[in-house]
Amino acid sequence: MSALGLSLNLAFIWSFLVALFAVPSIIYVAHQKNMLDAPNGRTVHTSLTPRLGGVAIFAGFMSALTIFADLHNGLQQLLGGCIALFFVGVKDDLVTISPTKKFAGQLVATGIVMIMGQPAIRITSFQGILGIYELPLGVSYAFTFFVIVGITNAINLIDGLDGLAGTLVIIIVSAFGYYFYKYGGQSYGNYVYVSVCVVGGLLGFLRYNFHRASIFMGDTGSLVCGFIVSVLTIQFVEMGHIVSRPLASSAPAVAAGILFVPLFDTSRVFLLRMLAGRSPFSPDKNHIHHRILAMGFRQISTVLLLGGLNLFAIFFIINFAALGNTLLLGVMLAFGLVLSVCIGRFSEHIVAQEPARNWLGKGFGQASSKKYLVQK
Repeated sequence: MSALGLSLNLAFIWSFLVALFAVPSIIYVAHQKNMLDAPNGRTVHTSLTPRLGGVAIFAGFMSALTIFADLHNGLQQLLGGCIALFFVGVKDDLVTISPTKKFAGQLVATGIVMIMGQPAIRITSFQGILGIYELPLGVSYAFTFFVIVGITNAINLIDGLDGLAGTLVIIIVSAFGYYFYKYGGQSYGNYVYVSVCVVGGLLGFLRYNFHRASIFMGDTGSLVCGFIVSVLTIQFVEMGHIVSRPLASSAPAVAAGILFVPLFDTSRVFLLRMLAGRSPFSPDKNHIHHRILAMGFRQISTVLLLGGLNLFAIFFIINFAALGNTLLLGVMLAFGLVLSVCIGRFSEHIVAQEPARNWLGKGFGQASSKKYLVQK
């Protein structure tokens, strides 16, 4: 085994063990101090559950990365942004804070990596999308801010079922990590440590988070994981500038494909809320996992289905990367529209058939979908 391979394995094991052994203590303290998340009209869980699992993920990730990784090429700034969002998430999980304060925390974290990074972590080119290449400096900073905040909140919003956000983040960062490991070189190679440490921390946490979960990652976990994913996305896209790297001409589209499920879900719910005349940030139960649950699927099946969908999108986008950014993005947009229509129509059909199924009896092992209906 090479020195790099040994170091990556040790980083993974360290992160995994720290999270694995931290979670039981967090669960114990949360129950002792009554720091529990109560069920409400928008949640799927039915019992009081701690929300501080993100503390264990952060502890495993942060300790492993600082011990084993080379903290150059923007990793110090990444850690700084994670620390800022960690405290925002902890406060929200304990006492709940306003969306404005959450946004302010994301603004601080984004500023750290964009302005203080050496080199700055930002999108510098559209790489031919709609004929656009290099971006003016102001546009570059503005678009990078949009990307970081958008992806961070997409991961935060998808965290609605036991094990769902953790599973998707593992898939996403593993895909990015593979390319950083193979092709990152001196400029981006150390970002494979970020992927490995996140995967280790999440696997240790998921031991307690799959259905029925004894703890949730909360905003502490989802904000930090979303921020990490956003930075990995930007660095993956920027790595596409390097000559001879695979997928170089299609790096932005490939990145969007790797993030397909979170981006699809967030775009879909925002569009539906605006079409209904509501704020895109108003909460409801119209996320993709809610609609799949409404079809009669159970939580574990829903998580596996969405994880499989994201894997399918990744394999598709990589195998057809030669089509170029614009065409690939168009194909994904069309697929997302068709998928959204199919999910909406099929779930409504299942709900319409629910009275008949209740009358005939529910003895065939399917979960009732009534409790997952959107509140109108």
